[in-house]
Amino acid sequence: MSTILAIDQGTSGTKAIVVDERGETIAIAEEELRPAYLAGGGVEQDPQELLDSVLTAGRRAVAASGRSVDAVALANQGETVLAWDPHTGTPLSPAIVWQDRRAETICTGLAEHAAWVARRSGLVLDSYFSAPKMAWLRRHVTTEGVVTTTDTWLLHQLTGEYVTDASTASRSLLMDLDHVSWDPELLDLFGLGAEKLPRIVGCDEIIGTTGAFGREVPVAGLIVDQQAALLAEGCLERGTAKCTYGTGAFLLANTGDTALRSRAGLTSSVAWRTAAQTPYCVDGQVYTAASAVRWIRDLGFIGSASELDAVAAKESDGTLCVPALAGLAAPWWRPDATATFTGMTLATGREHLVLAVLQGIAAQVAALCGLVESDLGTPLSRLRADGGLTRSRTLMQAQADLAQVPVDIYPSSHATPLGAAALARLALTPGMDLAEAVGDWNPVTVYEPVWSADRAAHYRSTWAAAAEATARKGELG
Repeated sequence: MSTILAIDQGTSGTKAIVVDERGETIAIAEEELRPAYLAGGGVEQDPQELLDSVLTAGRRAVAASGRSVDAVALANQGETVLAWDPHTGTPLSPAIVWQDRRAETICTGLAEHAAWVARRSGLVLDSYFSAPKMAWLRRHVTTEGVVTTTDTWLLHQLTGEYVTDASTASRSLLMDLDHVSWDPELLDLFGLGAEKLPRIVGCDEIIGTTGAFGREVPVAGLIVDQQAALLAEGCLERGTAKCTYGTGAFLLANTGDTALRSRAGLTSSVAWRTAAQTPYCVDGQVYTAASAVRWIRDLGFIGSASELDAVAAKESDGTLCVPALAGLAAPWWRPDATATFTGMTLATGREHLVLAVLQGIAAQVAALCGLVESDLGTPLSRLRADGGLTRSRTLMQAQADLAQVPVDIYPSSHATPLGAAALARLALTPGMDLAEAVGDWNPVTVYEPVWSADRAAHYRSTWAAAAEATARKGELG
């Protein structure tokens, strides 16, 4: 067993943890990041700030641990891309964040190919994914250098290698999902056929070494953030599912060794690839969760996220919220949809609006649970949950009530880096199986449904009608 530095480079910040030989977290450091939200749907980050946050958080965590580490693992934010010079490593563009919507016109222009793209890649033709943003950069920013997801650039800075892991590649719209390889026809479709793409590696593969955090050590345990959390929460069997409540809310379910093509508007990706197996997952996205809470905080409804439970009404007054502040993802895929409140009266207060936002997040996740069940052909028996918003009892109880399943709260707020650490441990320990690398855990809290099935179904159907109206409004402009 080894001591591992696991880094979670995310949208709102970078977290670094040091995990000891027993799998216990012994040091944590975090660096905040603030994406720039631009007119026209643009969301950007400064690549140098991303790198600086990785180096600073990693070095602070190692220093706090009081020991040297044996490996470095990296989880990344997935679909965020940039152009850069492969000879010098110099960024040639801002990092275009997964939330950025400026590539919508590229997707619109390719709409007739949507069904074919879904069959090949497992993904929906949407600017959420990497390829449209890569094509947008090429058309509007620069034709120089290479254009990749941020993990490739960060790993090049750390090791000099030019790689991406299989789970991240599967989020690009450029990978053949069944063969886990770049697809020349998909590349040509997006006008990226001439690009030099990174080598696709296994998530437990040692890809090189780095001395950025002390002595020279291997770099392994590479995975996209949401799949890392799926792994950490022990969703190793088909039909097990988790939801991470971060900037957005992301529901993933393990589908085993079958790369499903969703019939319900979800997406299908590689969960992780190891030397022993390549399981797949289906997933659905809620674009605004913690970002919706931040919005109501900025409006003055609450002072901080810690006040959610104190401020939220105990019962709804009939106000509904569709928190589509950055559009609607599965199953609507309406990036131009906007948020709505309905059902308000003169008696509606801020407490009802806060509750409506939390119930709106939970209702959207509950809708995704239903879609996952449709694709799997079996009901979910439980939902595992992680992320900062799991500290809200109001939100988690609403989630259990509306999804009508128990919600198990993961005991650590570090699921993503712990998943990456497990893969690094697997890389360093021949003969270890994945379940042993992940380890066991017990939920810190379990939320059981208290609403009746009829009450939950009525709320979901009423909320779904509001969501459909929001989606149609986006379609009509």
